[in-house]
Amino acid sequence: DISDQMANVVVAQLLFLKMEDPKKDISLYINSVGGSIHAGLAILDTMLYLGCDINTYCIGQAVSIAALLLAAGTKSKRFALPHSRIMLHQPYGGVMGTSEDIALQAKEILELKKITSSLMSRFTGQPLDKILEDSERDFYMDPESALRYGIVDQIAKPSVAPQPKESLQLSTTSL
Repeated sequence: DISDQMANVVVAQLLFLKMEDPKKDISLYINSVGGSIHAGLAILDTMLYLGCDINTYCIGQAVSIAALLLAAGTKSKRFALPHSRIMLHQPYGGVMGTSEDIALQAKEILELKKITSSLMSRFTGQPLDKILEDSERDFYMDPESALRYGIVDQIAKPSVAPQPKESLQLSTTSL
């Protein structure tokens, strides 16, 4: 999950990599079920702040805010592996408290939906209305669909590794 703690580590690593070589691309490998929108937006803001090319790769899955991070990579440098999955949906919020608290939290969730949908529209080129409609419910995509949608630019093809002449045998007997 994308948590505040994980976002702090990723942000620090992005800043470090930028300082190490300001002209070099940074690669971000994503396999995430999503998580905190605020934490994800901290990573996204840092990606945009750096001013260098960010290559994004979906390895496994990019769900919710993680899909937005995937789409936020540099155009032409956003990849999905052949068996990865991408999913969009609207923000979730565990709401409890007084009626006033619930109203305030609902307002915040709607604001986050507006922000994330606008960003996804910007990164993909899809109309905002389409993003809002598609994200009303869980909207799953395979790499080809994500390519057509504009979330990724390429489907990464695995390199073919030569087969070893000898292989290790795995024994399932217990000692």
